[in-house]
Amino acid sequence: MADKIKLLVAVLLVIAGLAGFYFFADAPAVVRVLSVITGLVLAGVVAGLSAPGKRFFRFALDARDEAKKVVWPTRRETVQMTGVVMAFVVVMALFLWAVDSILLWLVKLALGQGS
Repeated sequence: MADKIKLLVAVLLVIAGLAGFYFFADAPAVVRVLSVITGLVLAGVVAGLSAPGKRFFRFALDARDEAKKVVWPTRRETVQMTGVVMAFVVVMALFLWAVDSILLWLVKLALGQGS
């Protein structure tokens, strides 16, 4: 039950930050943006203290650790794969153009408009 209250307070803080943006309509833009940022940060802190928030934070840390394990392609590999994709797109475009042309010719032939 306490976690639900924490999450409710977090949602209310986000709403308060957004309400502050409109409440300070005559204030400089910096004040209005800081109102939203403050609401989001405080909501994040409150939500982070709940059990679901702690699980999400742990998940985010694990995801970051997994991203560090990824072996990213070199520049050369990236350029080569981009070339392969572009060549495949050209080949498929030509294939689909040919199929479309043949089907158009067949339809014209079936309708008696062909040569």
